Amino acid sequence: MSMYIQPHTQHNHRRPVYRWDSRESEIHVPLDVTADDDSYVIDMIVPGLEPDDVDIEIVEKTIIISGEFKTAGEDVKFLRQERPSGKFRRVIRLPKLLNMEKSEANLEKGILSLRVPVAEEALPKTIKIKAK
Repeated sequence: MSMYIQPHTQHNHRRPVYRWDSRESEIHVPLDVTADDDSYVIDMIVPGLEPDDVDIEIVEKTIIISGEFKTAGEDVKFLRQERPSGKFRRVIRLPKLLNMEKSEANLEKGILSLRVPVAEEALPKTIKIKAK
């Protein structure tokens, strides 16, 4: 799933957290993307996951967040299973180049929060005019 974020765009539609297929699940993990002048913040709901369960890749203008919700095991017979299980992957394309080295990620109370600064070369620059 890919998504291109444009500044000042707001989507008010709701999507299910996950959908079941007959053999495997497709997990859609909800997220929010906010921006200020020099960075983007992505907040993603990942209940029950530990930091080692989530991978984050940043390449130029793209952020890829992937991971896996694990089940209790193959031998467990569920009477009802509503918690997500299986792999997820979200690709977020942003309008400006990103600075991977200065990015920070935290996972607290089931919320992954990722702050990614805009690369220096993508920020507006001012030129001082000299008088002759």
